[in-house]
Amino acid sequence: MGFVGEVRHHSVVLLIDVVRVSEAVTRTSARLGKVGHLAELLGRVGPDEARIAISYLSGELPQRQVGVGWRSLQDPPAPKLVATATLTEVDALLSRIKAVAGQGSQAARKDLVSELFAGLTSQEQAFLTRLLGGELRQGALDGVMIEAVAKASGAPSADVRRALTLRGWLPAVGAAALSGGVEALRAFRLEVGRAVAPMLAGSAPNVAAALEKAGGQPVALEWKLDGIRVQAHRSGEVVRVFTRTLDEITAQVPELVEAVLGLAEDDLVLDGEVIALQPDGRPHPFQVSASRVASKLDVARLREQTPLSVFFFDALRVGGADLLDLPYSERQEALARTVPPGLLTPRLVTDDVAKAEAFFADVVRAGHEGLVVKTLTSPYAAGRRGAGWIKVKPRHTLDLVVLAAEWGHGRREGKLSNLHLGARDPEGGYVMLGKTFKGLTDELLAWQTERFLQIADGPTDGWTVRLRPELVVEIAFDGVQRSPRYPGGMALRFARVLRYRPDKRPDEADTVDTVRALML
Repeated sequence: MGFVGEVRHHSVVLLIDVVRVSEAVTRTSARLGKVGHLAELLGRVGPDEARIAISYLSGELPQRQVGVGWRSLQDPPAPKLVATATLTEVDALLSRIKAVAGQGSQAARKDLVSELFAGLTSQEQAFLTRLLGGELRQGALDGVMIEAVAKASGAPSADVRRALTLRGWLPAVGAAALSGGVEALRAFRLEVGRAVAPMLAGSAPNVAAALEKAGGQPVALEWKLDGIRVQAHRSGEVVRVFTRTLDEITAQVPELVEAVLGLAEDDLVLDGEVIALQPDGRPHPFQVSASRVASKLDVARLREQTPLSVFFFDALRVGGADLLDLPYSERQEALARTVPPGLLTPRLVTDDVAKAEAFFADVVRAGHEGLVVKTLTSPYAAGRRGAGWIKVKPRHTLDLVVLAAEWGHGRREGKLSNLHLGARDPEGGYVMLGKTFKGLTDELLAWQTERFLQIADGPTDGWTVRLRPELVVEIAFDGVQRSPRYPGGMALRFARVLRYRPDKRPDEADTVDTVRALML
């Protein structure tokens, strides 16, 4: 099936075919078994169906977002008894939903959602609800899907990975492999103006551990700025800027565009960060940078109020030459020849743990996130999280009270999962700081579901079960940001559960004043 040179015959693929494969992958724990289920379906999809199938099975939409929230999905129409919806029909209707705009768009979008769900069976409705809500987690991660594409197309997985490095989007790469095999994959090139999936970093608990992972060799320590990851492309006098999610933000970051146009080289791709700094050089809270970059209206005024600074830390292409396969040290030499020192991320090369820890203390003292430790020989492994880059951040923890929990989806269906976290108000009560389901093991999920139902406080509110404030949980997080979403005006960033604290009473939980001090 699907090997290069073999004639492939396609029949129309239904949404139910994808749903059944997704369920089979969920039930299968072995990696090879997952790959087999996925490859069997990919071996019979047509050219117009490949991107859709790979996207759905990877837990995403080809459209990324279509503007449909949970409320629109809570009361679906009566399901069909027989599955007839094709992949292309569902995709076309989702594209129509995304395109709705202007006055009356909310009602029009709701009607289209009803039209879509009215054509689905209950099994398909449940699948699409999880997919639209970002809760489809059946285990078809990129690594598994890459192997499935390779098996279905007959192309080596190394060629699939290389193409993904250059194209940045697995559904497009998979579709090319399935229709054109190795030749189509090797046609992918680093193309100025098309975003490349960024290289990602692993993590270590401290600087010494990061250096140990690097094998005791000299490494580069780079400041990890708490800003927005950017990829800048320049071809002649045309500059395009992309985020780590490959969204274009060129018009929102004129400071970066001007900086790149000011460089001598006019054919390049650079990796870096934009960040809003205060007059004393310390960073604004993350959401200030994020809000500035996300704003598309009146950018000139926003620039005056909240200027952005840009710092580059890697070069993927300089002077028309692709650098991804070169070691980090050589890419840095090219970067230093191209970018002036004031636009470079601060770095130190050392194998001395004491010097590294002092450098780490300096960056944290300056208000930034921490360090990224980089081996000098590592190539740019776009889209992958490997040992070549290791991030180190100080870990903040708080003891908070669980105020409520939400029923989970997918793997967590039937379990109370998403925790509502509250800090103690010295004047009485608790102030909610956000939600998290990160860090919960299967054992914790089972335990807390049983325990939460014992301390439920009144009737459930749809997905949410309110709780008596009796349980204290230790939460790790990366920082505190301002947020109008919650009563206290702030929220935890990247909160995750470390453990429950049965040794602590709710009146011993951290106060909202303690949390607020971390935001300043």
